[in-house]
Amino acid sequence: MAVRGGGGAPEGGWRFLLRALAHRNYRLFFMGQSVSLVGTWLTRVATSWLVYRLSGSAWLLGLVMFCGQIPSLVLAPVAGVLVDRWDRHRLLVVTQVLAMLQSLALAVLALTGVIQVWHLGVLSLVQGLINAFDVPGRQAFVVEMVEDRADLPNAIALNSSMFNAARLLGPSAAGGLIAWVGEGGCFLIDGLSYLAVIASLLAMKLTKRPKVEQHGRVFAELKAGFGYAYHFTPIRSLLGMLAVMSVMGMSYTVLMPLMATEVLEGGPSTLGFLMAAAGLGALGGAAYLASRSSVRGFGKTIARTGALFGAGLVAFALSRHVVVSLLTLTVVGYGMMVMMAASNTLLQTIVEERMRGRVMSFYAMALIGTAPFGSLLAGALAARIGAAATIGAGGVVCLGVAGWFAVKLPVWREQVRPVYERLGIVD
Repeated sequence: MAVRGGGGAPEGGWRFLLRALAHRNYRLFFMGQSVSLVGTWLTRVATSWLVYRLSGSAWLLGLVMFCGQIPSLVLAPVAGVLVDRWDRHRLLVVTQVLAMLQSLALAVLALTGVIQVWHLGVLSLVQGLINAFDVPGRQAFVVEMVEDRADLPNAIALNSSMFNAARLLGPSAAGGLIAWVGEGGCFLIDGLSYLAVIASLLAMKLTKRPKVEQHGRVFAELKAGFGYAYHFTPIRSLLGMLAVMSVMGMSYTVLMPLMATEVLEGGPSTLGFLMAAAGLGALGGAAYLASRSSVRGFGKTIARTGALFGAGLVAFALSRHVVVSLLTLTVVGYGMMVMMAASNTLLQTIVEERMRGRVMSFYAMALIGTAPFGSLLAGALAARIGAAATIGAGGVVCLGVAGWFAVKLPVWREQVRPVYERLGIVD
């Protein structure tokens, strides 16, 4: 996989920034997902708001988030083995249809006025089961949509741009929509938005991927994948850092309803603006990554933005004014997105093709699968010491992890250099 050299963007302006969209299949995927992800964020905000409105409990808020995330920890590694075996395109069609049905079920329960917290927990668990297969499948499928591997880093950056543009638009719209059509209306819009991505997947024209021979049992292949990831220090260190950041830092989103209402004395609109501020910062980070033409220097970038993420969380925890909170969350969103997307790009670049599905399932496990423990921990700590103190403590831990990663960078570079040389990234 050849990757263009140099750290900055060469001439070409917007055409260079959007170069992965020249690939038809990726362009279809990008358009369909752009619509669907806005709906996904509507449901995320509406779910957290509805749980808190029905229960008034930080613990139950964390528990519902736990239900939606725990399947990725339990099933994602096995799902990664299956992703390496199955037709990834067909898998994504199935997962998107199932996700649509899950959102429509939420809508029916909410619009008929019978929904309870346990319904939200069960249906969040269902969505988590779907995501356990969808996330590694979607990550591994990117290389099939982008024929020129030199455009793979740009495609991953654009994926992050798409996700965070939706993160900006979805929560902003959710605040008003919850007040206008209620949580059930948000769930219904989300369910219908899946039609866009399903249509885009069905419209693709794909080259048949060579079938991987199934040499052993699923758990034997899973063990081989774990061994590969563990013994290659760059992959192990990236996954370990992401796991700690997810548990201690990214769970701040679980406590956003409490920060909006109890700390900043606002309502659903305040919550929407806070979420949108983080999305705006993340969108800026995605634009920065899309402008880069090489993964060279990404190790240092990950360490710096990880530290920025932690510092932003501490500042947000200390803020008692909406404007200051919006500014600090912009920094949080930027740091979090660049750290995550740069890590994703590096993993996709250095992983062997035969292990791609498994390594990307470990990425999903580190980023999403560990989040349930962060949600439970955040909910439990917030009930004892308050939401602001919990977020601040998480930020301090993230600063420490970023410092550890920076110290390990010389060893990291030494081991990744042979891979870069083989791929033509460095001479």
